[in-house]
Amino acid sequence: MAVTTRLTWSEEKGLQKMLGNVSLRLLYKSSVHDSNISGIEDDMNYISQITRATKHRNLLLAELRAYKPCVDFISEVRILLLGPSGSGKSSFINSVKSVFRGRVTHQATVTSDVTSITGQYRIYPIKDGKDGKYLPFRLCDSMGLHEKEGVGLCVDDIPYILKGCVPDRLSPSKPITPNHPTFISSPSLKDRIHCVAYVLDINSINDLSSKMVAKFKQVQKEVLSCGTACVLLLTKATNCSEFLQDNFLNMDKPMTSQSQIMHVSKMLNVPIYNTFVVENYTSEWELDPLKDTQILFVLRQMLRVAEDFFEDLP
Repeated sequence: MAVTTRLTWSEEKGLQKMLGNVSLRLLYKSSVHDSNISGIEDDMNYISQITRATKHRNLLLAELRAYKPCVDFISEVRILLLGPSGSGKSSFINSVKSVFRGRVTHQATVTSDVTSITGQYRIYPIKDGKDGKYLPFRLCDSMGLHEKEGVGLCVDDIPYILKGCVPDRLSPSKPITPNHPTFISSPSLKDRIHCVAYVLDINSINDLSSKMVAKFKQVQKEVLSCGTACVLLLTKATNCSEFLQDNFLNMDKPMTSQSQIMHVSKMLNVPIYNTFVVENYTSEWELDPLKDTQILFVLRQMLRVAEDFFEDLP
């Protein structure tokens, strides 16, 4: 079945050049009736949105590629993602890596189950393109939080992770102690975590058990005692494009109800201006400039929160 569009051949080639690795299939919305594809977008609004998103994505990419920490003794910013299993921690890491790689990639193992697949503490570098340089920020992944004691990430391990005592690929079968053979006993400031992102599925906020809320508060107490900056990342939103409008300046305004956002923000003691919404890449095969823009925006805000942490150092 032939698919026709309102774009001329030269217009399609122009869009392909501007969008880079983004497939033009993302520009086409078709409706099937009696086995015939009839119509592919009644107007140019969607194409216009994609075009503006691509321009904004490219601006964010340029800014992040040129990013350098504001202090000379820090060569790279480390961001730790903490949250229940299946909340979207590994998916966010994969999404960031995908945008900079130029194609969807799944290096970090993802699960939708309550049982954590991430058994190792991982520090993921972000590479700009297939043969490009490594960028000055890293995303750290760990076991998921669980409401039951002895299951998932041990809260007592969190201070060691925050202080930079835990090396990459450590697989703790029991709580970490300074006696562990790979324990980093004298970490420097560059080894520690500079920003913590609490990750929650936006659709499960109202279903958090009292035990899980208590676990989060316990974790937050450890984070605050270490003086580490933090943000709240709400994942698995399905209509993020609704707040990607005009000049994209309102991307920090979640599309879900403000009362729901304020509730979880207060529960975790994270300011609402440090609360962000994102839709990760999960099962897609192609990059989407709308998602790219959300992902890059959130990453940039995390780096800005880390910058505030650096400026507050004694």
